[in-house]
Amino acid sequence: MGQKLRIAGWISVGLMTGALTTVSLQTMARGSLAPMPLEELQQLAAVFDIIKTDYVEPVDEKKLITDAISGMVAGLDPHSQYFDKKSFKEFREGTSGQFVGVGIEITQEDGLIKIVSPIEGSPAYRAGLKTNDLITKIDDTAVKGLALNDAVKRMRGEPNTKVVLTIFRKDENRSFPVTITREEIHTQSVRGKVVEPGYAWIRVSQFQERTVDDFVRKLQDIYKQEPKLKGLVLDLRNDPGGLLDAAVAVSSTFLPENVTVVSTNGQLAESKFVFKAAPEFYQRRGGADPLRNLPVALKAVPLVVLVNEGSASASEIVAGALQDNKRATILGSQTFGKGSVQTVRPLGPDTGLKLTTARYYTPSGRSIQAKGIVPDVLVDETETGSPYAVLRMREADLEKHLNSGQGNEKADPEKEKALEAAREEARKHLEEEALKPLSERKPPELGSDKDFPLVQALNQLKGLPVLISKTQIERKEEKTTN
Repeated sequence: MGQKLRIAGWISVGLMTGALTTVSLQTMARGSLAPMPLEELQQLAAVFDIIKTDYVEPVDEKKLITDAISGMVAGLDPHSQYFDKKSFKEFREGTSGQFVGVGIEITQEDGLIKIVSPIEGSPAYRAGLKTNDLITKIDDTAVKGLALNDAVKRMRGEPNTKVVLTIFRKDENRSFPVTITREEIHTQSVRGKVVEPGYAWIRVSQFQERTVDDFVRKLQDIYKQEPKLKGLVLDLRNDPGGLLDAAVAVSSTFLPENVTVVSTNGQLAESKFVFKAAPEFYQRRGGADPLRNLPVALKAVPLVVLVNEGSASASEIVAGALQDNKRATILGSQTFGKGSVQTVRPLGPDTGLKLTTARYYTPSGRSIQAKGIVPDVLVDETETGSPYAVLRMREADLEKHLNSGQGNEKADPEKEKALEAAREEARKHLEEEALKPLSERKPPELGSDKDFPLVQALNQLKGLPVLISKTQIERKEEKTTN
């Protein structure tokens, strides 16, 4: 058996070495060819062979290899990922802002699917579905108890196929079926409006391929309605990030030409780069400058940027650029702290690798990895505080997260103990809140007159008193524990 393993192992290593050499030769063009760890590759091949011959039941060879690749990549950091065919398709849909479906934003309520809003112009919009409608069935499947992701998958599909949604409309106290033909949907990552004379609010929920064009259109609409804008609130709360060029474009909207927006640094030569507020750093290949027709006044309009613990990656790039260039007041809570850049490399027509290739730095040279952007003005979610902020996961809480590369502090056991006590208190409070009627625990809509941080941002723009948080303190970077 041992002799058999050695022979099979060497054959497998030979095959793997051939494949990996191709990758290494491509890497060599970037100046980073490294010798192959032959002994470890022999062990990998031996394990592969043992599993194939000795496991309790036959295993799929392709699955073994893709699982091995997935494990290798997952061991690096929380944001590197191997994409199989299905996950690669979903990733591309997420960054493009395009998918095939009915065109509704949804959430869950009492085990049912609640429509937050139909996307304007979508099949659901044309079919007359409304905000607060409840979906009780998708085709013949009852929604009660169905996971949100499962409901999404059932509503998505191929173009020109039909899906029947059974709707319960509360205010009319009736249920009815609606047959909708699926089509390609373009999600809206930008919302905005004039909130009161002279002041406007614009929100970016994610940085996608269409975000810059939508951002420009919304700003133009705002200026048509209010040509004498006195102040603008840029809302990046709970924006998980997205495409780097979109973040550079949004930053460039408000910055003087050619100032630094963000810099990146990694092993590869192309990862050492400085992005500036100029068209060549954000416009798409062959396209015109998407910001060319924006009002010049945007370069000087008083600006407040709203952030919170859910603001990550590309949204932190925008906040950091505007903060370091002293172009805006950053208001809210300390951000998530994802200061790394991922590059997606296709491995074939249907699979790919998302790999962390660089850290990024704000214009002043700060790495915000595992720390985040600290607002100029710390403001809570509500007038009474931010009771659940301590429960929110941040980059520094993720297993195997990168450190900032600029020196980090040792973990403080006493501080960790206090943090866990605060989390336990927040969990109890959350359980108590869950027992209340939905009408009493529904958070205010972002952009409404009951949106406490937005009200404080408007006060900041007007020079009125701002209710500053009495409890928030800056959270330092902590030692990575792998």
